[in-house]
Amino acid sequence: MKRIFIIFGSIATILVAWATATASVVSSHTIGSITNQAAATSSPGLSTMAIEGLSNFISMTGFANATVPNLIMIGVGLFFIFLAIKYDYEPLLLIPIGAGVIIGNIPFVAGNQIGIYEEGSVLSYLYFGVQKGIYPPLIFLGIGAMTDFSSLIANPKLMLLGAAAQVGVFLTFIGAIALGFDLKEAASIGIIGGADGPTAIFLSSKEAPHLLGAIAIAAYSYMALVPVIQPPIMRLMTTVEERKIKMKPPRTVTKTEKILFPIIGLIITTFISPSALPLLGMLFFGNLLKESGHTERLANTARTSMIDIVTILLGVTVGASTQASEFITLNSMKIFALGAVSFAIATFSGLAFAKFMNLFLKGDEKLNPLIGAAGVSAVPDSARVVQQEGLKSDASNHLLMHAMAPNVSGVIGSAVAAGILMSFLTYFSSL
Repeated sequence: MKRIFIIFGSIATILVAWATATASVVSSHTIGSITNQAAATSSPGLSTMAIEGLSNFISMTGFANATVPNLIMIGVGLFFIFLAIKYDYEPLLLIPIGAGVIIGNIPFVAGNQIGIYEEGSVLSYLYFGVQKGIYPPLIFLGIGAMTDFSSLIANPKLMLLGAAAQVGVFLTFIGAIALGFDLKEAASIGIIGGADGPTAIFLSSKEAPHLLGAIAIAAYSYMALVPVIQPPIMRLMTTVEERKIKMKPPRTVTKTEKILFPIIGLIITTFISPSALPLLGMLFFGNLLKESGHTERLANTARTSMIDIVTILLGVTVGASTQASEFITLNSMKIFALGAVSFAIATFSGLAFAKFMNLFLKGDEKLNPLIGAAGVSAVPDSARVVQQEGLKSDASNHLLMHAMAPNVSGVIGSAVAAGILMSFLTYFSSL
């Protein structure tokens, strides 16, 4: 019942916003304009002066400048906060984003350097880190400093599942082109399928900054809704017997392997996809700080204070960028629809490839196909969902450590995919 409420609540919110964007079913007139019109049409006298004074006061308030789209977006912000608090869906993301959506849609009089899109405003300066792609690499630095790659090092073939999940990125890229988006817009939308908010922001800030707000909100929304979206697809794609498969414990990884992995990974992945260097460079650098054993203070700062500060700034400013006048458009609704399709395809691809790999594996080498769903880079939520689904079929079947391998490889894979798309766009723009 809870899942049905969340899904239908999300659909209803999107449909209302779409109706507002595409049809003249609601008036965009503000209360202030209506009051001013009343003052202009009233007869002269003391009452007229009173009305004029009242209208001047009202015209400066948020009540006067409120429009239905503003109220709709404030409702969206409240819905995000509700999901975070009531159902514990990514509260570290949804609460800052929800609060940002409310902040960005409080009506104000333009020209006072208040709005996020007004040059010189405080919000505009904070949003600079999003627009120029500064925040995402800092997020990746923190992720690297808190990530243990042991499960991936112990079983490298699971990296293929993270790669398989990126199929959703490229299929959505094609679908976005079919819906009328240009190459740069389509590439930015496609990366939503990786369920990687920082990467989606990084790519769209470079290639489609005018769609940044919609893409960022879509990416983080689907990251938060991983526990809602993925389980039905996982159960549809696997049998009960497959969900009960127990994988052998991963081998113990040496300290030397842990130190060498970020160094080798940095060199190989950035040689493959140089355009992703800001993301992958910071990811592996953060992991090296963690594993070196000599920079614990730096690693601790990166994975705690720094990533918390950046997450707050990123969440609030991304939320505030959904100012109704800029956000509620038909293209935004298309992006949300494509994002959902992209995320579903990515989950499906990971599961399907895990089943395909089992055709060539025998005995205790076989994979539990559920871990394929963790190929999207929503770390660690996808891995937790895999663990929960595995326990539902067999209370003694713990898959978390195995699922973390494709999960962290999905982070690497989405960054590599973004870099490949950027290189692809650079090549075609030079023709």
